[in-house]
Amino acid sequence: MSFPLKRRVIFFATGNINKFKEAQKVLSKRGITVAMLRMKSSEIQSDSLEEIACTSAAEAFEECHLPIIVEDAGLFVDALKGFPGPYASYVYRTIGNEGLLRLMEKTGNRRASFRSVIAYCSIDTELPTCFGGEVIGEIVREERKGRSGFGFDPIFKPEDSYKTFAEMSISEKNGRSHRAKALRKFAAWYKKR
Repeated sequence: MSFPLKRRVIFFATGNINKFKEAQKVLSKRGITVAMLRMKSSEIQSDSLEEIACTSAAEAFEECHLPIIVEDAGLFVDALKGFPGPYASYVYRTIGNEGLLRLMEKTGNRRASFRSVIAYCSIDTELPTCFGGEVIGEIVREERKGRSGFGFDPIFKPEDSYKTFAEMSISEKNGRSHRAKALRKFAAWYKKR
């Protein structure tokens, strides 16, 4: 039994090629083809990753009328009361890894989590459907870059690893990342439809 044509390809609306590559690997293992769709969306400011992802997915679908996924993610640092949270992209662009590490210089509590929300929207859904993923870990004391990773990856180490996300291959990262967890939940739901 094959999917109807409209269900053969899902479009990932993102300007981040690294996110797309990670999503492509996760979804292709589950028999779902994903294509990157570069779209400029007006990302709303909210304390809720789900609200941001849902709004972006609805806007993207309204513009292109294609089955679409959008992802929003955040880094939540316990010692900083959840900061930067959903504002991680802005914080990364303005102060970067070095700035975040400076904010944490005098704290012993390094616990943090990465969270992701994937929102799917298509002609078959009235409203975007969301899927979340989270990984618990810690902020290391100095950047540990590898051959891959982006954003805060060089300073985040999952609790079940000695490597930061940046020190991992895409396959290793996809084995435990917040984004991969959310994508796997989406894929399981999508394949049952």
